[in-house]
Amino acid sequence: MKRRHQFLAFALLLQIPLFAYPILRLCQWLRMDSVQTAAVFLPLFFSQIVARLYLQQANHGPVFWLRRGADLWLGISPLLLCMLVATELPVALGWIAEYTAAQALVCLAFALTAYSVFNAYSPSVVEIKLSSTKVTSTLRFAQITDVHIGSRTSAFLSRVMQKVNRLDIDFLCITGDFIDATGVSEQALSALRSCRVPTYFSIGNHERYEDLDAILQRLNRLGVRVLRSRTTTHGEVQLIGIDDADNPSQVQRELATLDIDPKRFVLLLYHRPRGLRAAAEAGVDLMISGHTHNGQIVPFNFVVGRVFKKTVGLFKEGLTRLYVSPGTGTWGPVMRLGSRGEVTLFEIRPLTQSINVAP
Repeated sequence: MKRRHQFLAFALLLQIPLFAYPILRLCQWLRMDSVQTAAVFLPLFFSQIVARLYLQQANHGPVFWLRRGADLWLGISPLLLCMLVATELPVALGWIAEYTAAQALVCLAFALTAYSVFNAYSPSVVEIKLSSTKVTSTLRFAQITDVHIGSRTSAFLSRVMQKVNRLDIDFLCITGDFIDATGVSEQALSALRSCRVPTYFSIGNHERYEDLDAILQRLNRLGVRVLRSRTTTHGEVQLIGIDDADNPSQVQRELATLDIDPKRFVLLLYHRPRGLRAAAEAGVDLMISGHTHNGQIVPFNFVVGRVFKKTVGLFKEGLTRLYVSPGTGTWGPVMRLGSRGEVTLFEIRPLTQSINVAP
């Protein structure tokens, strides 16, 4: 009960600048009377408190869609706040009428929300081409990460696996945050059975927050090979999976306990995009990560860029590469604005073949 009261107090404090100011300002500019303003303000202002405290476990039916609506409002409100602040000066100087400005902002918010929802349901396939002296034939594998089943549905997972199965690959890697809720059933994950190639998995922070042992049991029954600070081989590849941890030296510490084969192409699965130098010192050829979502929704990409030096894309330390995926799914609002979800397709060719090597 104490934690619930603390959450309520924090949420109310946060919502004053995030929700109260934009709602009341737009209602004022739209010349709404007090009754109309109350009808708009009260549901929107208290939507997050109600959704987080009372609708969190809703997975279907009208209540589920109410929670989804609250999530969309949460997703667009920071951008709406920024747009509103930027509009204040032109309105104050008389360059644009209040009513016109409010109409334009509301229409733009709806349009951006619709686009971001479409974007969240349509991850693209991004191809990364590299080369190595450690492979004698072309190696192709895919990465999905931050799918967030629990926040996202089994139907979304099925759509992702359809994309994966259309690729000509040797294996699939899942780099954490695949599940983000307690009690996600094996049936909800059953699309994994459709994967035609071996699947390797490393733990993300959200699996640690939930019923981790039960999650791993379900994944094992579905044929997923969980790599918990251990190695395995697939042809010319040595795969290493390390559990996500808050400790910044986790990669260095765990790699020191493992036997790394310098003759194989060494692929490290680690959820967070940190530990590249330690991976390079250990002889890892490629490290693949996720976690950042590349901010997921503008303007959070600017915030994420402050927290993580390596937010998205390909990075290099010596002979070691790190690829940070923007993620496949979404967390919280089912929205992506300024960041596209992806299934990443890696192609590693023998160094003797002529290709354009990514920087």
